[in-house]
Amino acid sequence: MNLSTPDEQRTAVITGAGSPRGIGLATARRFAREGWAVALLDLDDAAVALSVKTIQAEYDVPAFGVSCDVTSPDSLQQAAAAIAAADLPAVGALANVAGIPSPSSFEDLTLEEWNKVIAVNLTGCFLTSKAFVPAMVDGGYGRIVNMSSVTAQHGGGVFSKTAYAAAKAGVIGFTKGLARELAVHGITVNAIAPGVVDTDIRVGSDAENEAKLSQAVPLRRQASPDEIAALYVWLSSADAGYITGTTQSINGGAYIS
Repeated sequence: MNLSTPDEQRTAVITGAGSPRGIGLATARRFAREGWAVALLDLDDAAVALSVKTIQAEYDVPAFGVSCDVTSPDSLQQAAAAIAAADLPAVGALANVAGIPSPSSFEDLTLEEWNKVIAVNLTGCFLTSKAFVPAMVDGGYGRIVNMSSVTAQHGGGVFSKTAYAAAKAGVIGFTKGLARELAVHGITVNAIAPGVVDTDIRVGSDAENEAKLSQAVPLRRQASPDEIAALYVWLSSADAGYITGTTQSINGGAYIS
């Protein structure tokens, strides 16, 4: 048995996989490179379809895409049903990547924005897990990796502020609780806490600000999406089967504890 992958081909479900420069697509490509089948979810139907075509052109693995709102239980249940009905191997991993920033200061933060940030970044992890954990239990193999952030660890200071910090801190607590509950099934649950990553999530950020963000990191650069993707895939591997309930920092030294 190859300990780096499950003992048979499994499907990795990746949320937020529509952006061409995003962590979601990079993670899907990395899973495919390692021989996993992939199911891509994104709110943007056209974007997720293009992501699937990208993977199909590069890798000889099953790839499937579906438009999905991670804040909607009905949308996620429909996505799970579509994946189950597709010609894919059993679901073995869930990469919760979908998220939105929140650069608003506390004084300017509205309840509407607060609720949306919590819904996408935190409730989305809960709902996707509810949708796909049954398949992992039935299939006998399960890995869940949730997206937190260095912002949760030091309260901001990168781009997003209080609402985002609260949501991503909630992800860490959710990860720990779920890890304890699912351990009886052999399913592991971990979180990733990236620092600044070279993606398009920071809408409105200019070149000068991006340079400042890079210089504030001890390694003096931003992470690439593929570096984050590599951690997602490794935590989903058989090698990582004794690691659960953790938050893995990947921030270039921006936060050391």
